[in-house]
Amino acid sequence: MPLDASRRLIGAALVAMSLVASTPASVAASPVTLAVGASVTATALPQATTFTELSGLPQDTDTYGKLSGVVVHPARTVAVYALPGGKPAATLPAKQLGSQTWVPVVEARKGWYRVLLPSKPNHVTGWIKAKGLKKARSRYRAIVKLGTRQLTVMNASKKVGTWTVAVGGSETPTPVGRTFMLALMSPKEKAYSPLILPLGTHSPTLDTFGGGPGTVAFHGWPDLKVFGKAVTHGCVRVPARALKVLAGLPLGTPVLIAP
Repeated sequence: MPLDASRRLIGAALVAMSLVASTPASVAASPVTLAVGASVTATALPQATTFTELSGLPQDTDTYGKLSGVVVHPARTVAVYALPGGKPAATLPAKQLGSQTWVPVVEARKGWYRVLLPSKPNHVTGWIKAKGLKKARSRYRAIVKLGTRQLTVMNASKKVGTWTVAVGGSETPTPVGRTFMLALMSPKEKAYSPLILPLGTHSPTLDTFGGGPGTVAFHGWPDLKVFGKAVTHGCVRVPARALKVLAGLPLGTPVLIAP
């Protein structure tokens, strides 16, 4: 058995214990107010959150491509489209997991942005109208190399630091591809990490974990012997210094998980 299985509390490596406490009773049917230009009954659409699975939206085909760092935030809930000018397929809320929703841009057209979404399936994207969005650029990016079990944080072309980390085991691997920093959480139970940093991606083998959606995250770990090993349920366990650096990155910052 991997180390995770030996401790009931600490075994919640996919942050489900923290996430499930904030899961709305029905994320798909919650009434919301859409931003300007979105004339649709919101209750008929699923919300693009870490708790939902979306259909009818395009996949990110440049799985390992470098993101520009452009990130956007809807001040209010906005509609998400499969194609610009088409019918809405979902809504993107202004906040989730207690944090503002910032998502990275993967493609831009006049008046529109295609963004990575935090929902299942992994790598799902959608188009949102540019009007009414807050826009920023993150100079940072985090790169996880599963083969060498290394995390590197970059500030533009400058290396902030490199650390040896623990990654998913053979039966519960860490998902690969580009994703992003979704939220910053301080769990009630701090036995294994003072902070949890959920990403916009999910375990490829666990549909749920501990009652939550199987969201993958960066978090700390008290036993230093795990670093350099493939022993987690999919999350990336990082040393204390790395956790502090990651916690200082803007939400929406690109994260690349490579084989």
